[in-house]
Amino acid sequence: MTELIKVGLLGLGTVGGGTVNVLQRNSAEISRRTGQSIQVVAAAVREINADRICDTNLFELTDDPVSIVDNPEIDVVIESMGGTELAFDLVMRAIANGKHIITANKALIAVRGNEIVKAAVEANVMLAFEAAVAGGISVVKVLREGLAGNQIKSIVGIINGTGNYILTAMGDEQRDFAGVLAEAQALGYAEADPSFDVDGVDAAHKLTILASLSFGMPLHFERVYTEGIGEITLTDIQMADEFGYRIKHLGIARHTETGVELRVHPTLVPKTHLLANVNGVMNAVYIDADAAGSTLLYGAGAGAEPTASSIVADLIDVARHKQSGLINVPILGFQNDQIDDLQVIAQSEFASAYFLRMEATDQPGVLAEISSIFAGLDVSIEAITQKEPPAGVNTAAISLITQFTDEAKVLKAIGKLESLSQVSGAVKLIRIEHF
Repeated sequence: MTELIKVGLLGLGTVGGGTVNVLQRNSAEISRRTGQSIQVVAAAVREINADRICDTNLFELTDDPVSIVDNPEIDVVIESMGGTELAFDLVMRAIANGKHIITANKALIAVRGNEIVKAAVEANVMLAFEAAVAGGISVVKVLREGLAGNQIKSIVGIINGTGNYILTAMGDEQRDFAGVLAEAQALGYAEADPSFDVDGVDAAHKLTILASLSFGMPLHFERVYTEGIGEITLTDIQMADEFGYRIKHLGIARHTETGVELRVHPTLVPKTHLLANVNGVMNAVYIDADAAGSTLLYGAGAGAEPTASSIVADLIDVARHKQSGLINVPILGFQNDQIDDLQVIAQSEFASAYFLRMEATDQPGVLAEISSIFAGLDVSIEAITQKEPPAGVNTAAISLITQFTDEAKVLKAIGKLESLSQVSGAVKLIRIEHF
């Protein structure tokens, strides 16, 4: 007899509704894969009578989420309500009640994940979060299972579709940040308050999860160095293009001899690299592993059905677990007693190549003085260019690219440059990745 797995939803918006649709449409295929039937029996919502993207006639709607997590008939709770306070309380209560948890909530895992993982391990229930990173791209399973025999050297990703859409449109259409952001909001790609996306917080949440899965370390969102894209100008994009680069907003986790770099920031990527050609709202994750080499995962990073695809994949894992009675894959990919609190490197210890841009008085000797500052700090300049100022303007735009060096040296150079009487305003710094 086919076993019935009963599912309760916390939230029935885009993600929850998409999950219901995929489960209903693909129920026969899912049963073929699991030998079981998976059925949504109840969903907690804010407004009972709101319009939905799915058919709600087959299950109960309630405005009491506690009734979901306390329902003894429910085997699995899917959390897609967002936030880190109420969602945390409900997830912890569900775990205490012996329920398996699936979540698409990257903030919840990044900020409160260490506590949730501990509770799930102690309760011997599954905690799955494939949909929390990069929507429909199965990067969590790749890191936990497909690349489990590798040492992961680095993982670099375009993991926020809103930021990628904005930078792509700025470059392709030669438009400024504010105009493209307004368009992204009108199209529904950006929220009315876009700060989580454009300030890099969303990407930092996802990078926290990726780093933990890659290196077997606790979830340390508070240690991620984070810069947004709000200060990127059309001039930056044009100058990067002249040097042979595109600007992308990357999340970078790299295991070095001295620790782990965790950073989210705008980055110059060579035009020839695959990541430079990931455009619009698409996501991509580039993994460097010692045995497998370089792997690129590409796809939709958000949306109802791509995200639901990942949630349903986690549901299938839960169904298979219920058949075997075994949890074969640790939550963070490493044995729970082998999670290592690795040193996270400070910004001053980063190493990279760098793009710098400044406005300087258009007079002889300025380039020589700038070059001497870098030479005095043992930083090599790979390329430098000066744009002739428009008529009547006495300052010129100077852009340069350094060779690979320590960030501490570059920060010292910027301090010296900004103290020069010939340099006006702040010096712009954007890091460069050569992979």
